[in-house]
Amino acid sequence: MSDIAIKVVGLSKRFRIGANHQLHNYKTLRDRIASTASAPFRGAKHLLNGNGNGRAIKRSPASDTIWALDDVSFEIEQGEIVGIIGRNGAGKSTLLKILSRITEPTKGYADIFGRVGSLLEVGTGFQPELTGRENIFLNGSILGMRNAEIKKKFDQIVAFAEVEKFVDTPVKHYSSGMYVRLAFAVAAHLDPEILLVDEVLAVGDAKFRKKCLGKMDDVARQGRTVLFVSHDMTNIATLCRQAILLGEGRVLNIGPAHSVIADYLAERNVDRSCVEWPLNEAPGGDIAKLTKVEVSSGNGPGVGSFNLSEPIILSMEFAVLKDGVRLNPVFVVKNHLGASIFSSSNYEEAQWGDCPYDAGRFTTSCHVPAHILNEGKYSVDAMLVQEMRSVKAECESAVAFSVFDDGTSRGEYVGEWVGIVRPRCEWQTTRC
Repeated sequence: MSDIAIKVVGLSKRFRIGANHQLHNYKTLRDRIASTASAPFRGAKHLLNGNGNGRAIKRSPASDTIWALDDVSFEIEQGEIVGIIGRNGAGKSTLLKILSRITEPTKGYADIFGRVGSLLEVGTGFQPELTGRENIFLNGSILGMRNAEIKKKFDQIVAFAEVEKFVDTPVKHYSSGMYVRLAFAVAAHLDPEILLVDEVLAVGDAKFRKKCLGKMDDVARQGRTVLFVSHDMTNIATLCRQAILLGEGRVLNIGPAHSVIADYLAERNVDRSCVEWPLNEAPGGDIAKLTKVEVSSGNGPGVGSFNLSEPIILSMEFAVLKDGVRLNPVFVVKNHLGASIFSSSNYEEAQWGDCPYDAGRFTTSCHVPAHILNEGKYSVDAMLVQEMRSVKAECESAVAFSVFDDGTSRGEYVGEWVGIVRPRCEWQTTRC
């Protein structure tokens, strides 16, 4: 067992929805204080509902419970960087919270061989009233480190987080970027044998994310174990040798990262040239709704597959539900790994780019020139953004399509054309 860092057996977690019931005897101090404070109000509610004995009216447990994890089992060896992937609601964050001992499982168990450092959300484990310096020592103590060990790492942590000027400022005054930089620096530098990282790196800027990925790679090279939850398949493919795919709380696949990623993206990348919703089911809210998204060729209706020598038209139909709303339709084109290739909005369109919409239905289109995308599979996120700040309607991977080369653009070359994009650039050659 000495080469195993984490062993998970039959792990399951059940939650009640729509009520604050405890499914077992585990309660935090916060839960107990809240329960005690609200007891008189609960009693009054029961009396008003005609239940004079003060006892809660029984509910059917089957309809208001969900299994966030359902019989999850796997083993992770020491020194592995393992990516955990899956759609929103698949159970990824719940799994990490159980492994971090933040919450208890309903069934099953996990054996963890080593000290765990975790970064599950911005500022996890930080006390807002304490300074950055004090939180570093607090977190180190929670991890079981001595003061001498923390002092030895202190300067490295502060330098990595780039908060030297603010280390003696209460962290409640930190920006979200400063918060996450310090939180990651503490989790990664205090020598945990096992590092758990959720999608929190999305908060940082590109430079910081690159630094964090490099640090996780360094941690693994030192023989420590990293579990990394991310929706960015490029990071997973680059950093991880192994991956676990979760879906609806179950393990769908475990194996080499590239194989698991391909399995995960297979469903998302099925060519689908059009999706349409009735207004009452369309994505959005009381401001606007997205009613149709389509990808087609400038030469005719879309069939989900396009020659790289022909233009591609992305179009959407949407309904504006209130007068005087400033909206911009946005498309984000992603490759087979989920990495964003480019995004485009109509904010420079003369008539509508910076003008308010009255209530009504609209259609808009974005023309992608030929010879831009390389061969491969692509998906398109569609959204409506109010004043370029707030997303009011969104559909991830609304449509998907393939780009191919029929041979006319490559001549006699038969290999893979290197690059994410493949523009047709103008060349001029002269004799010297």
